[in-house]
Amino acid sequence: MSIFDRVDLADLRVFLAIMRAGSFKGAAIQLGLTPSAASHAMRRLEERLSAKLLNRTSRAVSPTDVGRELAQRIEEGFDKIGDALAGLEAPGSGRFGELRLNVFSDAAHLLIAPALPEFARQCPQVRLTVVVEDRPIDIVAEGYDAGIRYGHYVPEDMIAVPLSKAQRWVIAAAPSYLDAHAPLKHPDDLAQHTCLQLLLGDNSSYKWELSRGRRLRVPGVITINDTATTIAAAKAGMGLAYLLEQRIADELNQGSLRMVLAEHAAKGEPFHMYYSSRRHKHPALRTLMNIIRRQQGLAEYAWSARSA
Repeated sequence: MSIFDRVDLADLRVFLAIMRAGSFKGAAIQLGLTPSAASHAMRRLEERLSAKLLNRTSRAVSPTDVGRELAQRIEEGFDKIGDALAGLEAPGSGRFGELRLNVFSDAAHLLIAPALPEFARQCPQVRLTVVVEDRPIDIVAEGYDAGIRYGHYVPEDMIAVPLSKAQRWVIAAAPSYLDAHAPLKHPDDLAQHTCLQLLLGDNSSYKWELSRGRRLRVPGVITINDTATTIAAAKAGMGLAYLLEQRIADELNQGSLRMVLAEHAAKGEPFHMYYSSRRHKHPALRTLMNIIRRQQGLAEYAWSARSA
């Protein structure tokens, strides 16, 4: 019996996932296993190979020299298998499986929600999980296939595909608020107004950014980290809000919010889908990205060897 006959390919897949995620927990999430099951798979693999592949401590997991060499050798093989399956056009091939995304709330509202009906029609057997949160995370370590961020927030070692055109950040308020307060003619006038503070995902307070790179610390005693709540507070006349123009398009059209200082609106980065270059190709991810791009008025993405 050869060594190949003694080794379960599923255990090798667990080993590669741990190497990529840097933790048993991250690999378990990615593969839909419990950390205990991932640990048992590694123990079984090491016993069958009679070699220690990973160094484990209470805080970190790192490969041994043997583990690092094995990962490099088998990763290419798994990638080729993934390419072959993804390239099949027969029903039940590359589009099926599980796709896990981590997106922030504005992207979920503007991009993911409108795309879901068409995605479900094209990929009916894909198990899609969308986790909506605004905190910055390591998508690989936490077991996600991809995430959505603004372009300038995408980590440098990731592949990023634009999903939208450039965004615009604007200041808006309810007519009731604007009618009861002094008119805004210049950004300096913000100092005399009540502003709804914006809390970022890392719990830092955001300075309002206007055109020409001007950033202001504005006054206000209410801080909110959720766009929907901010919009509701602004519509209730509680103050000026700093928001994506696309996010409040309906409110602006209906007149429940009015834009102020429009000539000072700041141009922002497009939304981007991003993922690790070491991830296997996922046809369903390509499908979802192109659905979103079409809905956002962009052409389908031309996939290169690097982006694929």
